[in-house]
Amino acid sequence: MDTLNCIKTRRSIRRFTDQPISDETLQQLLEAVRWAPSWANSQCWRLIVVKDPEIKNSLSNLLSPHNPATKGVQQAPIVIVLCAQLGISGYTMEKGRAGRKDDWFMFDLGIAAQNLCLAAHALGLGTVHVGSIKHEEVDQLLGLPEGVVAVEIIPVGYPAKVGNPPPRKDITEFVFQDRYGQSLTLG
Repeated sequence: MDTLNCIKTRRSIRRFTDQPISDETLQQLLEAVRWAPSWANSQCWRLIVVKDPEIKNSLSNLLSPHNPATKGVQQAPIVIVLCAQLGISGYTMEKGRAGRKDDWFMFDLGIAAQNLCLAAHALGLGTVHVGSIKHEEVDQLLGLPEGVVAVEIIPVGYPAKVGNPPPRKDITEFVFQDRYGQSLTLG
């Protein structure tokens, strides 16, 4: 599958079959995260692969109420919790914080998560980003050490069904030329 087709055809999957994911396939997904770019190659991501049904059920109880991904977290053969090691992404040894925000780790984890989801789709798997969670309780449930925080949960499995693509904005609605608000001119 070519990259642009993979991007265009990936959907958020919230229902999964009970087909297991092989260790070889899981290894490929983890390699996709491993090769994600990050600020100064800090690789601040830390992943927890959850296979235990009891822990998956406990995680599903820590999603926001009425979250449509709740059943998917319970059903998926694998749930990956993306965590961040704080204080390394967006920082320099000499000057401390390098950017205007302390949350550069969110950018790095977003790239890693998208690598994971696109690789999963290319392998015939489905995923969904789940960020509306009780973060501190997830941290506690998974025994995260100080300085490491859960950012999102991604259930991974073979899709039970795939939905239609949602409508997308026209490029002219979000791309400008030279200054904000100026229309882009293309050939």
